[in-house]
Amino acid sequence: MADARVIVFGIGGVGSWCVESLVRSGIGHITIVDCDRVSVSNINRQLMATNETVGLIKVDAMKSHLLTINPQLDIDARCAVYTAETAEKFDLDSYDYVIDAIDSLKDKMLLIENATRSRAKFYSSMGAALKLDPTRIKVAEFSKVEGCPLARALRQRFKKTQRWPRRKFQCVYSDELLENLGESDESCEIGSADPSGLTASVKARINGSLMHITAIFGLTLSGLVIEEIVKRSCD
Repeated sequence: MADARVIVFGIGGVGSWCVESLVRSGIGHITIVDCDRVSVSNINRQLMATNETVGLIKVDAMKSHLLTINPQLDIDARCAVYTAETAEKFDLDSYDYVIDAIDSLKDKMLLIENATRSRAKFYSSMGAALKLDPTRIKVAEFSKVEGCPLARALRQRFKKTQRWPRRKFQCVYSDELLENLGESDESCEIGSADPSGLTASVKARINGSLMHITAIFGLTLSGLVIEEIVKRSCD
């Protein structure tokens, strides 16, 4: 655990809980990537979000919190976003595990493409918005994810562009389908955002999410990493 190198893209409602679990489980080297600041609307589900941290850069607030758990933690907190313009700044081959908890559909697709071409083991979170039933949360290989609008939208875009992931990867998802009041069924809601072009306040109202769902997504992602580390250590 202490030797593993992990990078987590997006530390919102899913990613923040994933990172918390990884660090408490003994991961010694972790990079967290997010460009947002803590807002009041984050308090219902994001680990680092409190009334005291509103306005702070998320990765900075998260780093301070994680160092209270493990002062010797090697942590790289990057206030950044993963895009076509910034992708080359991230050496994915230098990590053992890459975890995707990105909101943006376009950037998520790019990370999937690049991470599955790297040496790292890759895991991805699908949509957590508008979910209520924690018993519907599952793990499956990307091509076998069913009942998730985000996974469907990603596969449609991969097919349209003929740019496919280089290898198979596991996803955390829910097949629970509730009415989406937004303008697009591509709403991914890893944290609270979606790619439909709605304003942030409307997104939070329409495509909201709850901690008991996003946290389980994040903890499940962490569990996949820990399980793989244990498996490798036994081989």
